[in-house]
Amino acid sequence: MEEEILEMKLGSYGGRVSVLEWETESGAAEETMLLWGIQQPTLSKQNAFVSHSSLQLRLDACGHSLSILQSPSSLGKPGVTGAVMWDSGVVLGKFLEHAVDLGILVLQGKKVVELGSGCGLVGCIAALLGAQVILTDLPDRLRLLKKNVESNLRHGVRGSAAVKELTWGDDPDNDLIEPPPDYGSDVIYSEGAVVDLLDSLTQLCRPQTTVFLSGELRNDTVLECFLEAAVKDFVVGRIDQSQWHPDYRSPRVVMYILVKN
Repeated sequence: MEEEILEMKLGSYGGRVSVLEWETESGAAEETMLLWGIQQPTLSKQNAFVSHSSLQLRLDACGHSLSILQSPSSLGKPGVTGAVMWDSGVVLGKFLEHAVDLGILVLQGKKVVELGSGCGLVGCIAALLGAQVILTDLPDRLRLLKKNVESNLRHGVRGSAAVKELTWGDDPDNDLIEPPPDYGSDVIYSEGAVVDLLDSLTQLCRPQTTVFLSGELRNDTVLECFLEAAVKDFVVGRIDQSQWHPDYRSPRVVMYILVKN
């Protein structure tokens, strides 16, 4: 017998999401299998919105033409993901823009902390939407990140953007957690990073913080591992693709909202 899915509003997001609730240890595995069955990610094109062979990604957002520099040469280095854009980042950025346009999300004047900012697209879009954004990543990713923030946020920015070093699992600097962020955003990509990511989220978030998290369905183990751990400290809700930007939807991407218990 299938479990009934509870749809409700979660955090500061005005849309309804499917809240993940399960009574057995296999709940995370069932959610993962459900996604793979419904969306069938392997049957659709990978990297539909990005090109890892290009030196830059061009994207129109918030009335601006953004040009995001990439470093494709870094792809050959094990564990390097922040030097190029991924579909999940593009989908998340355009989702934020679409939600603000619809009036179901307010970023104007809100504090946003982005974990694993990579090339900086999502943080730049949040700043253009009026948020006070702190984009964070590992020390060796900051040069490219700063360059993209500076080149894309020169004029007509309603909010602000600052770049800061943060390694998942380490104690965050005080300005990241005080005052507590209204929103957080992130992209999940590896099983090994799940514990450290959740540790950082737990330290950064307060009950009033709403986390938007986007992930690519290329490894069911990573997603299952994340969900199984996340529901211990957060209420987790899946955002249906019908609420995403109509031109930026992909069967290879999933998006969740997290709010601390």
